[in-house]
Amino acid sequence: MQTIELGQTGQHVSRMALGAMQMGGATDERDSVHILDRYLEIGGSFVDTADCYEWWRHPGTLGGQSEELLGRWMRAGDRREQVFLATKGSAGPVFSPQLWDDEGQPDWDLARRTFEGAGADTLRHALDGSLRRLGTDHVDLYYVHVDDRNTPLEETLEALDGFVRAGKVRYLGWSNVRTWRLERIRQLCERHGWTLPVAVQQQHSYLRPGASTGSASIAGYEQLDYLREHRDQTLVAYSPILKGVYDSAAKRDGHWMMGSYSGPDADARLAVLAEVASEAGVTPNQLVPAWLMDQESPRVLPLIGPRTRAQFEDALPALDVKLSDEQLRRLDAAGV
Repeated sequence: MQTIELGQTGQHVSRMALGAMQMGGATDERDSVHILDRYLEIGGSFVDTADCYEWWRHPGTLGGQSEELLGRWMRAGDRREQVFLATKGSAGPVFSPQLWDDEGQPDWDLARRTFEGAGADTLRHALDGSLRRLGTDHVDLYYVHVDDRNTPLEETLEALDGFVRAGKVRYLGWSNVRTWRLERIRQLCERHGWTLPVAVQQQHSYLRPGASTGSASIAGYEQLDYLREHRDQTLVAYSPILKGVYDSAAKRDGHWMMGSYSGPDADARLAVLAEVASEAGVTPNQLVPAWLMDQESPRVLPLIGPRTRAQFEDALPALDVKLSDEQLRRLDAAGV
C-alpha cells in the first residue's frame, strides 16, 4: 500500500485508513481480528477509533468496546509499533438510563444534546481512559471528535497541547468542524505556540453536498478550498462511499445518506462515475476511494469502515485502480 504524508509533519501513513468503529459492536471479535490482520498484511498502518464506539450497541455503557478490542489485538501480536493509532474524545454522551429505551434502542436526540464536550478536564479523563483501554502509553493521533462551541477554544487547545508535551499524543486532529473554526484554531495556535491539528476528519465523498446542506460534518466547497491553501492539514474522509450507495440505484432511493446529496448534480456525477468504473473494471463503490486517493488539491486520505470481512475485501481493489488523466478530468468535471 502506498503512503501519504500527514500534513507537513514528515510522518507517512498508509494511503487508506481503517476505521474500527464497529469492531467490538456490530463486528464480532473474530471478524475484527481477521480484518485487522489482513489490513497489516497488505501494508496498512493507520487504524482509527474513538472512546465512544459503540455505546449505542451496548445499553448501559458509554462505549470503549472498540478501543478494548484493539488493545487486546495489539498485545496479542506485539503489534503496537506496526500501527499508527488514532482515537478521539468529546463525543460521548453524559450517562443516563434514558439513553436507551426498553428495547435497548438508543435515543440519539438525547445523546446529541448531552455529549460531554471538549473541556480540559473532560479530555484529560477521556484520553487517560483511551490509553488504558488501548494498553499503550501514547496515541499517534488524537482528535476532538465533535467540535464543542460551548467550551472556549483556548481551554481545549491548551489541554491538547499539554497532551503532546507530556508525550501522551504525537499529533492532533479535529473532526466535524466548520471552516471558520479551523481558522480560529490556527490563529490561536500561532498566537500561543500551541500544537496545530494536522488532520481534519470530515464526511467526504465523490458526490457533492447541496447548497442547502447545513451539516458541519461534511466537507463542502469552502472547506476544500481552505485545505487547498493549508497543506499542513490533511483531510481524512470518513464515509467515503456513503454506506455503499454508489453501487445500487435501489439503495440510493430513499437512503438517509442521500438527503445531503440528491439532485441534478448528483445524477450527473453518478452517470460519469458508472462510465469510468466500467472502463476501469471496478464497481462505483471501489472507484470512489481510488478517485479520492488521486486528489492532490487538497490531498485526501479515505477512511473505510467495513462491518464484515466481505466488505473489507471488496474495498481493496481501489488500491490498484490506475486512472488516466482523461478519466480524472471527466470525473472532476462531472456535474452541473
